[in-house]
Amino acid sequence: MKKTTFLTLTLLLSCFWLSAQRGWEAGPWAGVSYYFGDLNTDFDLTKPGFAAGFMARYNFNNRVGLKMSGNYGSISDTDYDSKNVFERARNLSFESTILDAALQLEFNFLPYNHGSKDEFYTPYLFGGINAYYFNPKAELNGVLYELRPLGTEGQFKGEEYYTVTAGLVYGMGFKIDLSYEWSLNFELSSRYLFNDYLDDVSTVYPDRSDLIRSRGEIAAELSDRSVAIPGVTDGPIGEEGRQRGDSSNNDSYVFLGVGLVYYFGDIRCPTYGSK
Repeated sequence: MKKTTFLTLTLLLSCFWLSAQRGWEAGPWAGVSYYFGDLNTDFDLTKPGFAAGFMARYNFNNRVGLKMSGNYGSISDTDYDSKNVFERARNLSFESTILDAALQLEFNFLPYNHGSKDEFYTPYLFGGINAYYFNPKAELNGVLYELRPLGTEGQFKGEEYYTVTAGLVYGMGFKIDLSYEWSLNFELSSRYLFNDYLDDVSTVYPDRSDLIRSRGEIAAELSDRSVAIPGVTDGPIGEEGRQRGDSSNNDSYVFLGVGLVYYFGDIRCPTYGSK
């Protein structure tokens, strides 16, 4: 009798442990990326770029998980159609590819158990850190130039900003089962960056003649592309020391996407009393 009771309790505890959803799940995701910074100060959402990636999550239980992901995004923006008169006069533009690696801790609002008829969905929050690569470029006379090597804000050679740096990850999502193994994850994932040069714009205009001597005519042209706006400005605004960007607010980007995730914890408790 004692042996039977012990085996029964062991089985029940094992079932409880397995039902806690410890284990790995992984899969791809795809969606869009958005940039926010000196060339998008009004949070315009009309210029999404393609984004995709792959994620792997370890579930500690049905509430908490740790997720790792590798992500790709494309971002771009221009002053040309800005609602801000100063930005239209500044007349800058850029585009960049982003390669992103993130590590984040997730918390499910509801108990979430794969295959459950009642606990098969939940909203969730997450936070963590990321490292990312970027390389802003701009077009001039039909040619696409990398902006960092040109020192467009007067950086000395060898003192340009890093193109690999870090940030904070935060956001929210919603996951729902399609079956025991497969689920959909809808997610909005934001990055607060420790860098303000995602768009190559941050501080002030440099001395044009110094820039020409040190970097060349192309650097000077891409540093100052300002134009006169009749009735608003007397001429181009690109004077040495005049505001070009806002270094008090770092840039950011956002991924919005949906992932198809496969759960590898495919061990289930046997039915008690089965042969």
